[in-house]
Amino acid sequence: MSGIGVKVKKENYTGAVEITPSNTVDLVDPVSALHISVAGALKVDMVSGDTVTFATVPAGTFEIAVKRVYATGTAATGIVGLK
Repeated sequence: MSGIGVKVKKENYTGAVEITPSNTVDLVDPVSALHISVAGALKVDMVSGDTVTFATVPAGTFEIAVKRVYATGTAATGIVGLK
């Protein structure tokens, strides 16, 4: 069932890329989710263009579409982008 406010979880990702956080460089291709190995703060530019800082992102898969992960403001580590 779909509708306003209903998010359908993506079951399978077809690619992955290790992410090195940067304050100045966007990802070559945006990603659909981030896998976080070590929990911590996460500052990103969403695909929409919004910049947001998540105070504490737990280890695991965080389903947000991003085009940049900032070095400053990000304490989470082991970040892999999923496509």
